[in-house]
Amino acid sequence: MKKQVVLPKFRNVLEQMGENIKLARKRRKLTTVQVAERAGVVRSTLYLIEKGDPSVAMGAYFNVLRVLGLQDDFLKLAADDAFGRKLQDLDLL
Repeated sequence: MKKQVVLPKFRNVLEQMGENIKLARKRRKLTTVQVAERAGVVRSTLYLIEKGDPSVAMGAYFNVLRVLGLQDDFLKLAADDAFGRKLQDLDLL
């Protein structure tokens, strides 16, 4: 499997997402073991998710969000594509 390369300036975005997931877990008073079991991942994978590791599969991130009741947040990814709409509008001119 090819290692995912994320530029350092964008790495912060993933790290913040991981921190948000960790805080959501703690607010619900769930342990890493509980969340990992319910999400169908090993605890070390949950640890990587909470660190924002780019090598973890998107499905694992989704399952953790699902366990936390945040699965609808996944729909927010790329939902507001302002740049894409501008490009589309240019083609219409």
